[in-house]
Amino acid sequence: MPAVYEIPPRKTPGSDDEYLEQMAKAIFQAGFSWSVIRNKWENFKKAFDCFSIEKVAAYGLDDLERLVSDTGIVRNRQKIAATVENAGCMKEFIGEHGSFKAYLDSLEEDYYDRAGELTRRFKHLGRTGVFVFLYCVNEEVPEWEDR
Repeated sequence: MPAVYEIPPRKTPGSDDEYLEQMAKAIFQAGFSWSVIRNKWENFKKAFDCFSIEKVAAYGLDDLERLVSDTGIVRNRQKIAATVENAGCMKEFIGEHGSFKAYLDSLEEDYYDRAGELTRRFKHLGRTGVFVFLYCVNEEVPEWEDR
């Protein structure tokens, strides 16, 4: 029997920080019950300084240890480290393009090319995660085919 997923809402983020939040959510949902992540999300926002790109990109080892010890979030070290690294990557693209939305708009229009670029540039953003991320930030995606 195929897995049943709750369809998340689609909304174009109003800030670069909201793009980081949506990317982190897509990463943490992968391999977990989405309801677990949804129920803990307010804790994630507090733990990650409301996903402020500036703050998260500046996290060091003490912050990683703090997050890995935080029982209010999913304490997956690789996903936590990926979120920090992805904040740094987003910060670079924002510096080059003016905003993360402008960076997304600069990518190829073909979904598969865009998805491939994003999965290469951002850690722990796999095939499903990139689909969920792009869907949630209101970008064009094809119909989902569970293979």
